[in-house]
Amino acid sequence: MSTETGPAVDAAPRGHRIVPGPRGVPFLGNMPQFGRNPLAFFERLRSYGDLVRWRFGPNDCLFVADPECIGELLTETERTFDQPALGIAFRTVMGNGVVVARGTDWRRKRSLVQPSVRPKQVKSYAATMADSAVELADTWADGQRVDVKREMAALTQKIAVRTIFGVDTPADAEAMGRAMDVAQAEIGKEFAGIGALLPDWVPTPGRARIRKAAAVIDAEVGRVVARHRDGTDERPDLLSRLLTAVDETGARLSDREIRDETVTLYIGGHETTSSTLVWAWYLLSRTPGARAALTEELDRVLGDRDPGFDDYARLTYTQAVVKETLRLYPTIWLVTGVAKEGARIGGLPVAEGTRVWSSQWATHRDARWFPEPEAFRPERWDAEAGEEIAEYAWFPFGGGPRVCLGTRFAMVEAVLILAVLARRFDLDVDPGTVNPVPTLTLQPDRDMLATVRARR
Repeated sequence: MSTETGPAVDAAPRGHRIVPGPRGVPFLGNMPQFGRNPLAFFERLRSYGDLVRWRFGPNDCLFVADPECIGELLTETERTFDQPALGIAFRTVMGNGVVVARGTDWRRKRSLVQPSVRPKQVKSYAATMADSAVELADTWADGQRVDVKREMAALTQKIAVRTIFGVDTPADAEAMGRAMDVAQAEIGKEFAGIGALLPDWVPTPGRARIRKAAAVIDAEVGRVVARHRDGTDERPDLLSRLLTAVDETGARLSDREIRDETVTLYIGGHETTSSTLVWAWYLLSRTPGARAALTEELDRVLGDRDPGFDDYARLTYTQAVVKETLRLYPTIWLVTGVAKEGARIGGLPVAEGTRVWSSQWATHRDARWFPEPEAFRPERWDAEAGEEIAEYAWFPFGGGPRVCLGTRFAMVEAVLILAVLARRFDLDVDPGTVNPVPTLTLQPDRDMLATVRARR
């Protein structure tokens, strides 16, 4: 891997400079290198410097690896940087929800969605999270063989269906889950391939699959929304809160907006947490010291009972396991924005229209911010004895005004699930190499089979 940076094109008082990245090919630029392995490509860009020029097809791009500059990108979104126009696969699934919307439309939607995931509401969902995990634990037995990916997906689907839709019908989770699996794969393929440059009207097999998956998602969400509208009882679920939310003019979300925000919440509450838990079990299985420290905390804090919301703050090592998992295997592996007129990064001007990229994968594994970056060390998150971690060196949920609204929900869910299951069982994941695949979220490239070991 070349580390030649070439001459700087500009310099700033803060010491940052923009350097050219690896040479690309005509028209496609660096897209072939990016498409082969986006994670490795971002790591390669990081080796060139903290601000690196490259090309995605015909588009000028800037890669940002320094936490201070990443903070500028994240906190200046909506003022200096715009949300990019994402691919048709992403837009077909996500619609124009709060993750995609811009400007006044984004501010309105955020104000309507945010109350549904405030700490008070998350606390009310904690019992459902823990109870669902207990139900799964009751089906496991010592020596049993399980597919960790399938078990965690089914569990987080159940929690999502119960907390978002307020229903408990397995078909809801199964149909949505199958469609989401297709959607994730197709979004990843389009994002890293030539499909990212094709006009929306160009038909491809992948776009046909994504439309079919989106139709299933639309039908499932539409069915549940209709059931809620026909009901007279007040419900505590997220969907009911969205249906009754009103903006400053007294207007409510339209049916299409309800669909888009519901899908956004579903992905945030299911896909990201499921992936995080799979990677956590994988890392714990390969790090006996961390697994022992986790079970010691669970025995000390919980004893013979299952956790509740009030235990979340006391389970500091369990939180650290989740944070360290998100450092090594961030479910959301990149953020991006488009420079507006007058944009600057690191004190340097960025031309209007430049696509600015940053990768959690690359920055989280940078030895400057995390000593022994490849090692799974939850203790680095100990507030008293841990390492000093630069702001925005760790940003699995983004940051700034567009930080993920479901951050608190996802953290509480992952910690409570891990606490319920790890209090009773160890999972010995089968040996062998597991590689991350960057789809909509970061997924293992193979089944994660494990043997259940009862602790008590």
